[in-house]
Amino acid sequence: MDQDPAGAPGYDAAVVDLLGVLAYGELTAFIRMAGDCDLAPTLALKTRMGHLATVDFQHYEQLLEHMRERGIDPDAAMAPFVAPFSAFHERTRPRGWLEGLVKAYVGDGIAKDFYKEMSALVDEETRAVMSAALEDAGQADFVVEIVRDTIRSDAAAAGRLALWGRRLLGEALSQAQVVAVERDAMSALLVGGGLDLGEVGRMFSRLTENHQRRMTRMGLDA
Repeated sequence: MDQDPAGAPGYDAAVVDLLGVLAYGELTAFIRMAGDCDLAPTLALKTRMGHLATVDFQHYEQLLEHMRERGIDPDAAMAPFVAPFSAFHERTRPRGWLEGLVKAYVGDGIAKDFYKEMSALVDEETRAVMSAALEDAGQADFVVEIVRDTIRSDAAAAGRLALWGRRLLGEALSQAQVVAVERDAMSALLVGGGLDLGEVGRMFSRLTENHQRRMTRMGLDA
């Protein structure tokens, strides 16, 4: 960016929102995955899902530590996002552990892609903290193996999971728009970061393209 983002009006509030929504997203991802562990049919799968939940919680703790160091109250920063997240997860309640895994892989993937796009609009310190929380070391790649194995033995599952993935895309993009547009500070960050409506549209196109790649990896039609 040509200008220092930290000098934009309302910038501090936008950073609080970004850190708050990212932290609450990691917390809810941990809670969902930890709960789904109990539904997994084998000990090996319970272990892999438990590891993924642990990574989410570690990211959550890192974000809380950074917010406290910056003088931000984590609870206050996360509070505005509790109701929107609850509504999103109520609308996308999975039917069984397999749909829960697909939701974790593609739904959380869309959210993290969105936060990566937003991280380009903040200062270097905040960007580094966000990047660490968004780091993907392939912990969720086992979902690809499970889905591919499932659809090889159950052709009907492929169509059902493809429909589920398309639904998740629509709901996740709507959720991202809520975060980007309905929060005044976030909207100001987008505008202050030099993004016009065309670039915002291209950003959402990139989110869709990344989602399609994830679906393809699982062997599902996007």
